[in-house]
Order: sequence, then structure tokens, then C-alpha cells
Amino acid sequence: MHSLRQHGWWLVAKRALDLSAAVVGLTVLAPLFAVVSLLILATMGRPTLFRQQRPGKNAKLFVFLKFRSMSEQVDTLGNPLADGERITWIGRLLRATSLDELPQLWNVLRGDLSLVGPRPLLLAYLDRYTPEQMRRHEVMPGITGWAQI
Repeated sequence: MHSLRQHGWWLVAKRALDLSAAVVGLTVLAPLFAVVSLLILATMGRPTLFRQQRPGKNAKLFVFLKFRSMSEQVDTLGNPLADGERITWIGRLLRATSLDELPQLWNVLRGDLSLVGPRPLLLAYLDRYTPEQMRRHEVMPGITGWAQI
């Protein structure tokens, strides 16, 4: 019972830290968000954000946000070109510096992500998880994981 109380307090403290860091990060980085958004608008147009559904805690779906790094170019049949052909110079820069990940601070604010936790993988992998791998959904996914720290 004692460990359950400690665990509950740990989750409250972790969420408070996540919220505080997200608010500070979004406030301090607002000018950078504006510059990146304008560069994306100038080079690729709208939308500036890439949105994708990912499984979160308890495998509940949420909309994962990133700055857009690829154009929406298609071939003559309307199929998207290969990723290597669609990535733009600004997209390469954003990925190399991890600036494309900054909008995930909104996901932290919304309660979809934590600062640290297992990265939310693509939906296509859900049915491939073993029961042990599925345990990753017992906790809040994160912008970064323990291995990266």
C-alpha cells in the first residue's frame, strides 16, 4: 500500500514537471516556433504541422504533432513520391536539429505525452507487439526516452 501512495505522488509530480517545462518551453521558444512556421509556409505552404495518430497510454489514440518536413509531391498517378524525394532543405535542417519535434510540447500540455517515456510508435506496429512489448502502453509515452537521456 505504501508503494502505491508513493507511485501516485510520483505521477502527480511528474505531470507537474511536464506541465511546467512545456509552458516554459512554449513561452521561451515562441519566436523560434514563429520563424520555423514562416519558413515552412514559404517553402511548402500549408499546413505547417504534420499530424498523425499514435497510440498513447493504454493504447488510446492521440494526434501526434511535428513540424512538417516533407512536401506533398505526388507522381502522375497521385501517389506520394518517396520520402527522400519529398524532404525539403528546411525539413532536413529541422530533422537534423530535432526542431521538428518542438510541437510535441503541445502534446505534453494536452496530456498526450510526457517529457520522458517510451516513444509512441506508429499504429501499424500495434498488432505486431508481443504481450511484453505491449506493456509500453502502461505508461505515458514521451518526447524522449530514458535511452536518449
